[in-house]
Amino acid sequence: MKPPTGGAGGGKGGAVDPSLPRFRCQECRRALVVVGVDSYADRLPAHAAAGSHASSVQGSVMGASRMDNSYVVLSRQNRSHGPGIPPRPPSAAAPHTEANHSARAIEGSYIVLPPPAASIYKTPASEGGGAQLTPPGVNSSSPLPGNNSGFHSSVTVLKRAFEIASSQTQVEQPLCLECMRVLSDKMDKEIEDVNADIKAYEACLQRLEQEPCNILSETDFQNEKQKIEEEEKKLKAAIEEAEKLYAEVSSEMKDLEIKSKQFVELEERYWHEFNSFQFQLTSHQEERDAVFAKIEVSQVHLELLKRTNVLNDAFYISHDGVIGTINNFRLGRLSNVEVDWDEINAAWGQAALLLHTMAQYFTPKFQYRIKIHPMGSYPRVTDIHNNTYELFGPVNLFWSTRFDKAMTWFLTCLQEFAEFAISLDKENNVPPEKSLKLPYKIDGDKVGSHTIVLSFNKNENWTKALKYMLCNLKWVLYWFIGNTSFAPPSGPLQAQSLKNKS
Repeated sequence: MKPPTGGAGGGKGGAVDPSLPRFRCQECRRALVVVGVDSYADRLPAHAAAGSHASSVQGSVMGASRMDNSYVVLSRQNRSHGPGIPPRPPSAAAPHTEANHSARAIEGSYIVLPPPAASIYKTPASEGGGAQLTPPGVNSSSPLPGNNSGFHSSVTVLKRAFEIASSQTQVEQPLCLECMRVLSDKMDKEIEDVNADIKAYEACLQRLEQEPCNILSETDFQNEKQKIEEEEKKLKAAIEEAEKLYAEVSSEMKDLEIKSKQFVELEERYWHEFNSFQFQLTSHQEERDAVFAKIEVSQVHLELLKRTNVLNDAFYISHDGVIGTINNFRLGRLSNVEVDWDEINAAWGQAALLLHTMAQYFTPKFQYRIKIHPMGSYPRVTDIHNNTYELFGPVNLFWSTRFDKAMTWFLTCLQEFAEFAISLDKENNVPPEKSLKLPYKIDGDKVGSHTIVLSFNKNENWTKALKYMLCNLKWVLYWFIGNTSFAPPSGPLQAQSLKNKS
């Protein structure tokens, strides 16, 4: 077999018979065709049908009873080395048997098959002296009976031979020449390796045969046997002990696996509870932060409320230029600024109410000798002799004796309350720099250097004296706030700032 070529083959017509079966190399999967079929049919001798020997026929495929029908003769054309087909190198490792000597007689023109394969070539005629496989192209009327069907039967035999060769050699058949050569080289290498192993085994066998053989006596053999048996018993006991340990370890492993599963479930439950706790903790922290924020706002509001005093809000003392004011009521008048007596009376009423509230708070500790009677816009003042004077107008510039006395006694009461505050600071060990000190000195009916009397006095001087009186009253008010529960002790500092403003 060889791969198909573009040119003519070994036949007469140069073309391949399309009725011939197509074979493929089982290694490289190239197509293979049978060549030289027509050539061996033309050179077929006439006495081939008479049962002559297969060795005398060139280019035929026959069976011979002389060789037990165990070979197929190939044509000389197939045996010849065609162009591009290298000869198979001889194997030096292969042994030369009698079969090789027989093959050399017919120039390697046959394939030796095992006995089971040779039986497929036996026919009734071969049992009586051999049968031939005739080539195609010869009909039944030709001098060669059976040649028309002989080639097809030979192809069938080749297919069967390929199957048997595949089963015996464990190599898929057919193969092309190139693949066969590669396989042959591989098998030669394997043969060389086997021969090397054989030589190594023979050398070892010779060395063992040369070594002296010490034969034990019966007694020594029994002793060795007894030692081996004892060692075997020990090993069996060790094996039993190891099996027991293995059983114990297996039991412990099962227990540990059960505990491991329990721990896994416990861990999973723990993480679920942990996540739930984290969620609750986050919620509580958010609620806590919200409460703290509310507390902080409330504390700020509380501080604001602590700094807020009822008296400070109820009696706001300030000034409008040179005219002092209390709750936005102006106390005094100027030549160029006319102020109604109703507004002046309301301002005196607010001042009287403030001084009366502070004096009444410290009674009886404070000797409230001069009584202030706040009566709205119509306040009155009672002196130490129980004489009551009106502290409201209108009055004129030349006749205002009772109004002047009322203002003078009011100024005296304010001075007495300021002296009481200073004495109280001394009792409480208040440092002198933090103790009450009026910004304007009161001396009789004078505040600072201006008299509070309206009769025969200028409006500017009277108004300025009233403004100084309100400033002293403001300072007394802030001292009162700082020393009572009306406000925190930060009141005097605010009073200082108010003094600076005034």
